[in-house]
Amino acid sequence: MSEKKDEIAEDQAHIDESFEDVMAEEADELEALRAERDEMRDRFMRALADAENARKRADKERQEASNYGGTRLARDMLPVFDALSRALEAANEDVRAQAGAFLEGVELTQRELLNVFARHGITAVAPELGEKFDPKMHEAMFEAPAPGTQAGDIIQVMEQGFMIHDRLLRPAKVGVSSTPKS
Repeated sequence: MSEKKDEIAEDQAHIDESFEDVMAEEADELEALRAERDEMRDRFMRALADAENARKRADKERQEASNYGGTRLARDMLPVFDALSRALEAANEDVRAQAGAFLEGVELTQRELLNVFARHGITAVAPELGEKFDPKMHEAMFEAPAPGTQAGDIIQVMEQGFMIHDRLLRPAKVGVSSTPKS
């Protein structure tokens, strides 16, 4: 019987040793699976963030295309507005008396052009005389001393400027006061 007990004890030791080996392999495999899971989760989160960033970028580009896509056409139309303005300014009382209906048509055309501009987010930059020169909005065409002004005051507006939404399309062309004469 002692031989039997020794045999059973030996088998039990062998089983225990095999069980420990299996458990160690299972623990290693479990750890490898956890590491793979963590890596996959990290890759998934990065892909999700990349997709969200791409969506936001596409939305921003779509909005910019909508807001500023017509910039070239708008710039090309500004000389038409300028020509209509010059035509109206050039009309004296005699011309107005003789061609009143014609000038009214020019005014209506200019007004309609401004309405089209407004529908597309284009607004006029019309500085007032005496306003301070702003290099972000105005382009100085000349500088001259003018009595009753301070240096940097606008003394003449030669051409209106225009904005498209929040961007400058064309600066207003102005004359600026230098140090006034005493």
